[in-house]
Amino acid sequence: MTKDTPVTLAAVAGAHGVAGEVRLKLFGEGLDSLKAHRSFNDGALTLTKVRDDNKGGAVARFAEVADRTAAEKLRGTVLTVPRDALPPLAEGEYYHADLLGLAAVSDTGEPLGEVIAVHNFGAGDVIEIRRPPEEGKPGKLFMVPMRVEAVPAWDEATLTVNADFTEE
Repeated sequence: MTKDTPVTLAAVAGAHGVAGEVRLKLFGEGLDSLKAHRSFNDGALTLTKVRDDNKGGAVARFAEVADRTAAEKLRGTVLTVPRDALPPLAEGEYYHADLLGLAAVSDTGEPLGEVIAVHNFGAGDVIEIRRPPEEGKPGKLFMVPMRVEAVPAWDEATLTVNADFTEE
């Protein structure tokens, strides 16, 4: 992922009220990560106000959205910032977007496929990997917990998976 690749922080779920506010579905670190930015989608949207909706999402107002009709037109719009606008990471931390598309290999050197998704079902991140296609059929999917026992290393090109965690 390049430093200017857009990273999605939220998505507009719909209009809120009649004055142009929108309801947001938050991704990543939630409201705090959203508050750190004022401009989204390459400057197309300017955040003027945001608050917690007490339901795991947020309610926001953008300078470019004057009424409910304009707010409703934003439904489904994702809010992105460039990757280099995000704070630097500590050792062992990662942004989900940095893992997507990585080549997955076992710690014995076997190519496993490509990282296609990062999920979190409540007990930590789980990496979804698609094996290469075989005989014209799409590659099988398997998941690996993003813990040091299962994923001992990763860098900007490769995610290494402990062979004990790979599925045949």
